[in-house]
Amino acid sequence: MKLLQFIGFTLIIMLTFTGCHSKRKIASSGSASRNSSLTDASSGRGTDFRGESLEAYADLFNVNKKELKNKKLYNFITDWLGSPHQMGGSSKKGVDCSGFVGLLYQDVYRQDLARSSRDMGEQVKRKFENQLQEGDLVFFSFGGKAIDHVGVYLHQGKFVHVSTRKGVIISDIKDAWYYKYFSRAGSLKR
Repeated sequence: MKLLQFIGFTLIIMLTFTGCHSKRKIASSGSASRNSSLTDASSGRGTDFRGESLEAYADLFNVNKKELKNKKLYNFITDWLGSPHQMGGSSKKGVDCSGFVGLLYQDVYRQDLARSSRDMGEQVKRKFENQLQEGDLVFFSFGGKAIDHVGVYLHQGKFVHVSTRKGVIISDIKDAWYYKYFSRAGSLKR
């Protein structure tokens, strides 16, 4: 009995600290407060975008506001920032990485994506990092070689995704943690 409890506890810990394996329907204990910092990108730590205009995003990305071409994308992101992580979730009460990206793509681009980050990785035409454009998908492999996390590229290395601890957040691909596990990126195949 103690062995089963130990195995169960170990599995819960592993799921909590691994990437977003969205095919599973297990809730994670990681959750973000809707009032927590909404970016962990080095240049924007502590910035809260709720209620802000595109200017806050332009400042974070260090670009001219005119370069933010898709206002619907940023409105969607603002609406979801801080929503907690929940494995297999697809609502603002709890969402995982592929669920969030799928909802974003459906709402903003009117395109349906596969449900898992691994399957999404098969739907993209690969690009080099310096070719990425707003709305491209970025993929990570936290658990080994297979893709297990996805986000949406914004500008200047920044991307929006669902962190298991912080929920929906903007991060920087170049931050050491993410860059170590960055796997591939690209735009949807037409």
